[in-house]
Amino acid sequence: MSFRERLSGNEAIAYAMRQINPDVFAAFPITPSTEIPQYFAQYVANGQVDTEYVTVESEHSSMSTCVGAAAAGARAVTATSSCGLAFMYEMLYVAASARLPITLACVNRTLTGPININNDHSDSMGARDTGWIQIYAENNQEAYDNYLQAMRISETPDVRLPIMICQDGFITSHAVENILLEEDSAVKRFVGEWNPEHALIGRDHPLAVGPYDTCPYCMEHKVQQAEAMKNAKRAILDVAADFEQTFGRKYGLFESYRMEDAEVALVLIGSTAGTAKACIEKLRAEGVKAGLIKIRVFRPFPMEEIAQALSHVQAVAVMDKSEGNSACGGPLFAEVRSACYDLETRPKMINVVYGLAGRDCAVEDVEKVYRHLLHILETGETGPRYLHMGQRSSEQEVL
Repeated sequence: MSFRERLSGNEAIAYAMRQINPDVFAAFPITPSTEIPQYFAQYVANGQVDTEYVTVESEHSSMSTCVGAAAAGARAVTATSSCGLAFMYEMLYVAASARLPITLACVNRTLTGPININNDHSDSMGARDTGWIQIYAENNQEAYDNYLQAMRISETPDVRLPIMICQDGFITSHAVENILLEEDSAVKRFVGEWNPEHALIGRDHPLAVGPYDTCPYCMEHKVQQAEAMKNAKRAILDVAADFEQTFGRKYGLFESYRMEDAEVALVLIGSTAGTAKACIEKLRAEGVKAGLIKIRVFRPFPMEEIAQALSHVQAVAVMDKSEGNSACGGPLFAEVRSACYDLETRPKMINVVYGLAGRDCAVEDVEKVYRHLLHILETGETGPRYLHMGQRSSEQEVL
């Protein structure tokens, strides 16, 4: 039976970790994810878990510890943000190519430089092609629920990929919200036990993990990894269906909000979705048919499903909370625009990069984006497709 509690997003992740009781937690602090290992250390000290809590000297060592533990057959977890994730960069590839189902809580923070501790998605977006599954949360409830589903997804036999559960630094990680928690016994039943088919410890047959891979074999292994990411889409939906049946909360690859008759729509990731929903209700009261696609799963990217959801929309703004540094838009824009390429009738589409390094995005800012889309419909002219919003500059922004 669910019960209500008030927790920050970091507390919610640590609480979920306690309920799951992983075998190994490799801990190194970095703002704004520091509270996760801090809270979990209390559970270790109090004897509430029997996790091997390993304090390491860096984030690179943290992921290295997880790789070794997962290769040995253990459930391994860690948490990080920003430069910490970047410092793991080499080992992120190693974990994915070795097909190790490690669970990482990423509390999104802008990636230096200049030095800044506030939220955007530059850290996890920088790791988007490392081979990790990536799932994002709008609020604390989703952060908790995503974490409960994470291990079952990554441990699915034809997936076996590491998974990154992302939430917005400070906005959700430190803000306290009312959320529904599940009983420990119900969580343990849902997550289940991890019994790896191949592991370095406790198995009779020989096994190599992360060896040198020669030319006659390496590409085949890369293709197997790519196929595993394709399989992850089905696994995510299967686990979500069981989660809904078990706990009553529904999740998919993305959330469609007021999209049934939308003429203008936004596509975005994370906590800004709540701001956008408030704006949509305001515009709907004025007769504007506004909608929202909130991406939950970025890797694997739900290309066909996104295209179908946007097929009837006339104008779309993809809002990136990360700069792509491609001179033509952010990473989410590239994915969404590519997804819509094969549509017979494509919506007019622009990219709005916003919220970098924690720059505020209020309801009135989101409304400016919708008004800009309405102006595109009125004039028939898309205008500049790559815009920034919210900076002090003479550069053209949304209307």
